[in-house]
Amino acid sequence: MALTGRSALLAALGSLPIGVFAPSWAGILAVNAPLSLAILCDYALATPVRTLQFTRNGDTSVRLGESAAVHLTVTNPSGRRLRAQLRDAWPPSSWLAGTDHSSSRHTVTVPPGERRRLTTLLRPTRRGDRHAERVTVRSFGPLGLASRQGSHDVPWTVRVLPPFTSRKHLPSRLARLRELDGRTSVLTRGEGTEFDSLREYVTGDDTRSIDWRATARQSTVTVRTWRPERDRHLLIVLDTGRTSAGRVGDVPRLDAAMDATLLLTALASRAGDRVDLLAYDRRTRAQVQGRAAGDVLSAMVNALAPLEPELVETDARGLSAATLKSAPRRSLIVLLTSLDAAPVEEGLLPVLPQLTRRHTVIVASVADPHIEKMSAARGTVDAVYEAAAGAQAQGQRRRTAELLQSKGVTVVDATPEKLAPALADAYLALKAAGRL
Repeated sequence: MALTGRSALLAALGSLPIGVFAPSWAGILAVNAPLSLAILCDYALATPVRTLQFTRNGDTSVRLGESAAVHLTVTNPSGRRLRAQLRDAWPPSSWLAGTDHSSSRHTVTVPPGERRRLTTLLRPTRRGDRHAERVTVRSFGPLGLASRQGSHDVPWTVRVLPPFTSRKHLPSRLARLRELDGRTSVLTRGEGTEFDSLREYVTGDDTRSIDWRATARQSTVTVRTWRPERDRHLLIVLDTGRTSAGRVGDVPRLDAAMDATLLLTALASRAGDRVDLLAYDRRTRAQVQGRAAGDVLSAMVNALAPLEPELVETDARGLSAATLKSAPRRSLIVLLTSLDAAPVEEGLLPVLPQLTRRHTVIVASVADPHIEKMSAARGTVDAVYEAAAGAQAQGQRRRTAELLQSKGVTVVDATPEKLAPALADAYLALKAAGRL
């Protein structure tokens, strides 16, 4: 039983005259005895909570930053009218800060034998799966003096997907891809590209592309046209070790790497290439393999949604072995990891020859924009010290990148907002050069 504020108010109003004019135990009993009887009757007439029935439907997934509607249907099978306050409990990260109270609580009235549908709007602030907790109901009697209270488990899961903010860069990269593919400009020629067709020679064409046999059969000089290779294999490897947990700006490094992964997946699948995913630190955390072009992006999004950084040092040898197992043939390996000197020199460099011997490798890393601001700081002693520290950090990253490039690796080092388009540009450059 739970008493309401109305019961306390009536008890105070009844006891006040007795306390002022005739203070006695008999007077207090004369006031509170009828009130207690009314409370017991009100409690007895309240609709039992245990008999209520609940079902859910609604959204099962939502992008981070958007809203999801989850509907809760309350059925009252008893013969009494239900007057209730209901709390639909979810984890705190299911709402913006300060909005959970208003979003999770509902007031409902359900006549006997009928049902009502309540809608809870979720606006999650973190990726991953959000599981519904208990539904707590407080059923009031007709006088509003007392209530019954109980809880029901009504399971439901909403998966919060990565926001994919870099999709705004996809149209411009697809336009460049069409140019490479010859649909909006002359087909390109490059070592290792696929032969497409023959056409008449025009001024400016590479003379090495002249097809002399076709020219001998015709009255004009004929050149071969080529287009970027298709049906190539891309393996995107996400390092989910401790370095991916660091926050750059408002997001973890892993989230920025995910955004770049989604843009590259969307672009490469449109280009006709096969894209797989491997997330690894000391074991495989997520994997997507063998998906068709139309399904790979949604599979990637679902695989990345519950992925969280692990506060362990990444096993570089294990990562290399898992990568080679996932890419048995020549592929483009895109490794999203840190460019910090110690993890690269002690972990990645010793195993790098195993990857570059057979595959083309891109190493992409999230740079901290605050370091650039520190390097440009001047005016005070503290600012000069910050500038020196920033310049030192930038110099270390630059030396690490040059060391990787000397091993034949393409390095992409950009801030979170620029990483996704920069990685897409690096992919298009390799495709144009026929290096896939």
